[in-house]
Amino acid sequence: MVIFFPFIFSGNFQGMAIFPFIFVRYKEMKENQTLINHERIHLRQQIELLWIFFFLLYFGEYLVNFIKFRNSDRAYRSISFEQEAYFNEKNLSYLQHRKFWNFLRYYYKRKS
Repeated sequence: MVIFFPFIFSGNFQGMAIFPFIFVRYKEMKENQTLINHERIHLRQQIELLWIFFFLLYFGEYLVNFIKFRNSDRAYRSISFEQEAYFNEKNLSYLQHRKFWNFLRYYYKRKS
């Protein structure tokens, strides 16, 4: 379910997935297939990791990356979950053939 809820966003963030919902910053974003697909990829990741473990790993990766890079945008974009979602967001059939725990491919391909 896609919900327009602008109050939780800051910076450049346009969407957020918290199972089972996708929150978007602007009403028009409900129709943005690329954004919705990006967030659906996150929903699948959350299901695979039983929700709580997704968020623990997500914020853990962000913290390690932030310490490493001293840059919040680079830390965010280096998170394996984000790398998978950004790389595949334009492939609208990606989730139909995505392998279980596919985000691990991006964890090991992390940029230095």
